[in-house]
Amino acid sequence: MTPRRPASDALIGRILLLWAGIAVGVAFVATPAKFLAPSLSLPVALDVGRHTFAVFNRIELLLLAALLLASLFAARRRRWLLTLAVAGAVVLAQALWMIPELDARVAAILAGRPPARPSALHGAYIGAEALKIAALALGGLVPLKPRV
Repeated sequence: MTPRRPASDALIGRILLLWAGIAVGVAFVATPAKFLAPSLSLPVALDVGRHTFAVFNRIELLLLAALLLASLFAARRRRWLLTLAVAGAVVLAQALWMIPELDARVAAILAGRPPARPSALHGAYIGAEALKIAALALGGLVPLKPRV
């Protein structure tokens, strides 16, 4: 007989996987795909991206808060808090630093003032997003050790 996961742990794991899937869809599928559409001009695509990531970041902050609260009642609290610490650090870095900086670049481009130099921030954002998705996926997929 296999040991059963407490209901709260199972729910947290499922939500982590859902969040990881949504993040993959937004960051690595929908966003690059819009730049392939010949009918979307660069300014429109950038503006859509800016709004997409702003809304998604708010949703992620809500998910993070809800999951932190749920983890306080979970049987494997430390495990969830570690996963959420990694994802939370990335989400907060995106909310407080990366997204505002990238938004400023988009605003300059939309105003006809392209930035003077390229930024490594897009690469950093992509790397941070990959780290967040890995933490969420591993947190949701790694089986819990049975309690003895």
